[in-house]
Amino acid sequence: MDQNEKKRRAAEAALAYVEDDTVVGVGTGSTVNYFIDALADIKARIDGAVSSSQASTKRLEGHGIPVVDLNTTGDLGIYVDGADEATAHGYLIKGGGGALTREKIVAAASERLVIVVGSEKLVPLLGTRGILPVEIVPFGLVFCRSQLLKLECDPSPRVTDGRLFQTDNGNHILDCKISVLTNPAELEQAIQAVPGVVGTGLFLGMAHTVLVQDGEEVEILERGSS
Repeated sequence: MDQNEKKRRAAEAALAYVEDDTVVGVGTGSTVNYFIDALADIKARIDGAVSSSQASTKRLEGHGIPVVDLNTTGDLGIYVDGADEATAHGYLIKGGGGALTREKIVAAASERLVIVVGSEKLVPLLGTRGILPVEIVPFGLVFCRSQLLKLECDPSPRVTDGRLFQTDNGNHILDCKISVLTNPAELEQAIQAVPGVVGTGLFLGMAHTVLVQDGEEVEILERGSS
């Protein structure tokens, strides 16, 4: 089974957590695109979606799914997203798509965060794949980079099409090369203390359910059960 098929099956499994007559939080990325496509099949059953990025908003609207502003909905019942890394206990690294700050806001506003990943994204400890995205304000690019070096990260500005990547918030991303994290909470606190840092890709203790596509099966990992 190729990676795209894994993503599709894991994303479709997340539909089981969507309740009728509710607004669904929707993340960003290639796996979430499959979830949006599947959500379109049941769009008559839901009231709409809160999107974490302009890219997801465009895809949702393309399917005729109403996109609702988080500021008008209040708390959400469920938020579905992907991850760059996930542990069996629901610790995550996110931000490969550059929407980490908005994703973290929607995740915090939701009663249940459901993560959909392929088995290659399941890791024993965060940092296994070696990259941690950090969103920073443009004014602090050089300063933040120097401070992250002091924290034993190796930050490189994300560049796309020859230009500095810009998030939907108008900020930049520093992709930090990191080692395996034995204390991710400590690193999160240290990075967040740097002036100019908007947020990190560390999502600690936020995921309730991780759906892992492995072969023909989707493994369900619930927080507190592993």
